[in-house]
Amino acid sequence: MSENLVIVESPAKARTIEKYLGQDYEVLASYGHVRDLIPKEGAVDPDDEFAMHYDVIERNAKQVGKIERELKKSKSLVLATDPDREGEAIAWHLLELLRSRGELETKQVKRVVFNEITKSAVQNAVENPREISNDLVNAQQARRALDYLVGFNLSPLLWKKVQRGLSAGRVQSPALRLICERDAEIAAFVPEEYWRIEAHLNKDATPFTARLSQLDGEKVEQFTLNDQTGANAAYEKLMAAASDGEDSTSDNGTLRVAKVDKSQRRRNPAPPFTTSTLQQEAARKLGFNARRTMRTAQSLYEGVALGDGEATGLITYMRTDSVNLANEALNEIRETIGQRYGADNCPDKPRTFKTQSKNAQEAHEAIRPTGSARTPDTIKSYLSSDQHRLYELIWQRTVASQMVPAVFDTVSADLAADRDNQHLFRASGRTLREAGFLAVYKEGRDDNADDDSDKRLPALVEGEAITLDKIEPSQHFTEPPPRFTEAALVKTLEEYDIGRPSTYAAIISTLQDREYVEMDGKAFMPTPIGKIVNKFLTDHFTHYVDYDFTARLEDRLDAVSRGEEAWQPLLAEFWERFSQQIEAKQDLTREEVAQARELGTDPETGKPVIVRIGKYGPFAQLGSKDDEEKPRFASLRKGQDMDEITLDEALYLFNLPRDLGETAEGESLQANIGRFGPYVKYDNKFASLKSDDPYTITPERAREVVAEKKEADAKKVIQTFAEAGIKVQHGPYGPYITDGSKNASVPKSQEPGDLTVDECRDILAKAPDKKKRGRGKNASSAKSKQTANNQKSSTKSKASTTNKSKSSQAQKKTGGTTKSSSKKSTTSNKKSADTNKTSSSGSSGSEQ
Repeated sequence: MSENLVIVESPAKARTIEKYLGQDYEVLASYGHVRDLIPKEGAVDPDDEFAMHYDVIERNAKQVGKIERELKKSKSLVLATDPDREGEAIAWHLLELLRSRGELETKQVKRVVFNEITKSAVQNAVENPREISNDLVNAQQARRALDYLVGFNLSPLLWKKVQRGLSAGRVQSPALRLICERDAEIAAFVPEEYWRIEAHLNKDATPFTARLSQLDGEKVEQFTLNDQTGANAAYEKLMAAASDGEDSTSDNGTLRVAKVDKSQRRRNPAPPFTTSTLQQEAARKLGFNARRTMRTAQSLYEGVALGDGEATGLITYMRTDSVNLANEALNEIRETIGQRYGADNCPDKPRTFKTQSKNAQEAHEAIRPTGSARTPDTIKSYLSSDQHRLYELIWQRTVASQMVPAVFDTVSADLAADRDNQHLFRASGRTLREAGFLAVYKEGRDDNADDDSDKRLPALVEGEAITLDKIEPSQHFTEPPPRFTEAALVKTLEEYDIGRPSTYAAIISTLQDREYVEMDGKAFMPTPIGKIVNKFLTDHFTHYVDYDFTARLEDRLDAVSRGEEAWQPLLAEFWERFSQQIEAKQDLTREEVAQARELGTDPETGKPVIVRIGKYGPFAQLGSKDDEEKPRFASLRKGQDMDEITLDEALYLFNLPRDLGETAEGESLQANIGRFGPYVKYDNKFASLKSDDPYTITPERAREVVAEKKEADAKKVIQTFAEAGIKVQHGPYGPYITDGSKNASVPKSQEPGDLTVDECRDILAKAPDKKKRGRGKNASSAKSKQTANNQKSSTKSKASTTNKSKSSQAQKKTGGTTKSSSKKSTTSNKKSADTNKTSSSGSSGSEQ
């Protein structure tokens, strides 16, 4: 029996911490959250002060049972989950669940937090426990309630008005808007022409270039020369001036050095990593997406077994918006710099950085190595490739942040083509004098830039003539703004104050999983359905995808976490307006939101051709509902965009179905596309097309496909009892019997090929009927479990009345409750939204 039971989120973290605490401590993982909102309407009840109704997460129920059993053997419960809102909520949920079950009546409860998983940090935390922070719990619950209210009310409206299976999230929707607006900017962009003129020069066998900066005494701007005529006129003028110089030894003339400026520039290092900057740099330098970055960082934080066999946390907590470093860490980093790079690369005093985030918790630290003396090369053999690359990035950035600046010698020179300095070219150069922190780390955005490389100019003296090799005009066009890469999107989300850094990975993953965006190389492009959803939200729920509104809401949630604002009035204010908006949009027609686009008229029939979104995706429509004949419909092909498809491309879609003659057995043959993809139909049977195009497949190839399908089917069938309509055949899970309406597995004790028709009938009769699609089994199972739970609760009720009363009071303060409410939400939706299926198996989506 251990004296203390310690709870953390993950088994990896549990193994590491248990080694640090010794035999008096048993460490178990909760596997993330143990409770979540019930996945149905009423989980958050606006009519009951936003009471939130929770239930145990089914996949974690077994682990909760294990925690209960171990707690019975222990004297105290130590909650050591992560030091952020999500970690605080995990601790609180477990505490409330155990309290409601009467498991804590004689137990001492402690809450401990640590920013790094090292022996000293863990032991120090255990020696200095605190209470659960209701402010952090309230902030997390308020966020969860907001996300639920949006998801459970807005997503079903999207299902009804646009397409089934869609979702709208409180934070993902503004992120989608960013991507769609950038796409619209690119589509609307009109390139502008401009010309540059450069001089190619040479001194002492050192070639260099200079760009025209002044013409006829006027500064040359980007569009000063905006066509070839103007550029040619300037070229002729400059060549004439250069050839008229005092030194005419060059065929192309000379330029005179009119002015030389020399200076030194110092560049300071960037601060150590926050969650956001780590995600951005890992994307730029390592090609990691946000999810991969956070997953790898989590493993470094939780601990890796090194040479001595002991698991050690290698970095501090990776969900932070602080750039602070602890004094102990600063001293060790400065010592490492002196030993590896020399004392002259260590400044006189430690560098301090100011955190930009308004809600930064200064008690937290930046992401740093738990020991800077543990260099990446010394532990490489114990790490995976991803772990080593990310650890090296963190180590380098942290150490560089405490080094001296890089020093550059910069030179800029004006070179005149004429005697009066009316036509000037500007040449610039820079050389690195002292590397400083650049010896260790350079930010990713500069990796392919020239500004950190030496760009040397030859020694230039005012008044001297420099040989001109040629003057060269070049045509350019302005470019549209670039699409968002993951690094750029993360940076923009942070700048707009949308979400929090710990949620960026989940936001991006949701947009991709919902197929609202797709990747064009490393950049995000909105899909047709993504554009539809964005337009629906921006047209009809403008307030809720507004960047300023989203940012202000995040700020208010932060205020809740600091105890500066109450969470229930915040929710009430949000819900009043949002519920009215939901109600007002119930009568919208699909035509009003489906972005129908008219392409023109079919030249053969004279009927209109449009494209719009439907229940199963975008499609083309030939004709209108007012015609005598029903309109024809054809789904858009993969890769076709509703905004870009042409009339001819749309009309081509109506070439299906294609009659391809007959099979060798005289069956009619037809190619088409259905809900499950392209196929060839022969009589009333179907053969899927894997690589063939239904628009171009030949009759000969179609017959081959059918023959291959028949051969496969023949091998699949073991026995056929035609008179009884029964077959015995192979299936993906073994041999089975079917009569077309009912299936039954062949018992392992019987050979499928030896079965008689009577045996088949008997096996089918004993088999359960096919379950209807939908809620059948799950709903029944859930109902049975709920009944059992209710009965169990009833038998315990008398024994735990006093304890439940205390629990109810605590839950009322923080909005938590496990009781079923008799009141009904004012929301009109009766269906659960996909948005509620957010993972809660850990704090990978946790908040700061």
